[in-house]
Amino acid sequence: MNTSIKSFVLAGSVMLLSAACANRLDVQPTQSIDESTALATEQDVNVTLVGAYDGMSSINVYGGAFQYTGDLLGDDREVVFGGTFTTLDELWRKTITPGNSQTTLTWNNSYAAINRANNVLSALDKVSTANRGPVEAQARFIRAAIYFELVRLYAKAWGDGDNAANLGVPLVLNPTRSVTDEDYKARNSVAEVYAQIIDDLTKAEQLAKYPPAIALLARVYLMQGNNASARDAANRVIASGLFELETDFANAFVDDNAESIFSIVVTDQDGANDMNTYYASALNQGRGDIRVQTKHLALYEANDIRGKFFNTSNAGSRTFTSKFNDRFGDVPVLRLAEMYLIRAEANFRLGTTVGATPLADINMIRARAGLAPVASLTLAAILKERKLELAFEGQQIHDIKRTKGTVGTTVFSANNLVLPIPQREIDTNKKLVQNPGY
Repeated sequence: MNTSIKSFVLAGSVMLLSAACANRLDVQPTQSIDESTALATEQDVNVTLVGAYDGMSSINVYGGAFQYTGDLLGDDREVVFGGTFTTLDELWRKTITPGNSQTTLTWNNSYAAINRANNVLSALDKVSTANRGPVEAQARFIRAAIYFELVRLYAKAWGDGDNAANLGVPLVLNPTRSVTDEDYKARNSVAEVYAQIIDDLTKAEQLAKYPPAIALLARVYLMQGNNASARDAANRVIASGLFELETDFANAFVDDNAESIFSIVVTDQDGANDMNTYYASALNQGRGDIRVQTKHLALYEANDIRGKFFNTSNAGSRTFTSKFNDRFGDVPVLRLAEMYLIRAEANFRLGTTVGATPLADINMIRARAGLAPVASLTLAAILKERKLELAFEGQQIHDIKRTKGTVGTTVFSANNLVLPIPQREIDTNKKLVQNPGY
């Protein structure tokens, strides 16, 4: 059974909020009222949790920026960035400057959303015992998800050198309500950031068996090369029975679909979808900036439905993915298909068959794509299925780094495949150290 993110993701908060609103309709934003009253009641905490989700949904966070940054950094002419925004062009060309306004916005908006989650976690004593677990689980998930993207983008990848010595991002785990010298944090190590991410996600699972947290945990463990834990987390999501593969590949990219584990909700009244902005043509309300090239299209087998999930404009001279055609469509973050791919890869690497054989999982993905089953597998074949299934969903640079691949002739460990710490932050916080090469 599908558990829609619109109803599930706020199960411990929105229903409570809705019930309370009948009595308190005039709710001031928590950032504009006195600290002593901002989080005085359970409703206040729920309002702040909704605000944390809203921060997470920003176009500079999971509303687009995390995803297109991962794609453009990992691209080797499978797409062309044909837009006029130099900020994204720098990402595509791997010539990012510390003053890049987009990477600065991503950093700032990410920490703003983390701060909202921290505010929720600081006021759990105001939440009833019955609701405390789900509220805490969701706040921890939000914080962990954003830190995971930050450490993957602004720091060296896990396993690229000494994780305990490589600089990650600053861990801020308490609310920042006024800025003093104590609030300027140095960068924690990559190992410390990952440890915090895993701690948050593990507790989110323990507290509420929160599916997005378990699915993200599978992705985190895969990034670390912890194949047994990645396999087991992915298997828990699959075995839960809460989600199922859509029989039609196209339906995996419509709202409220059966395989969506976590999506950023966008409506014509709230939210924005920057994946549509940059990946969709003008015919689909986008800018048409990211154009798919023949090099990518040639990767698909002749009968692969995914290889036909594109549209063209300008008399067929420009090609675009059809994953983000809906301007008000939800932005996919975690899909069940990825859980099958993680389980298949981890089982293959380990020589195990937990949940299913790697061959069965890969053939399930291939069958949905309209392809004949294969009789045998290689790691390269599994990674190719992953690349084609998750194309344009933000995983490209991270998969290249974890498998120690290349972007063209650029090695995975190159300095220009790591974002610079924003210059504004370097100038303000003297404890921050810039990444090599910038």
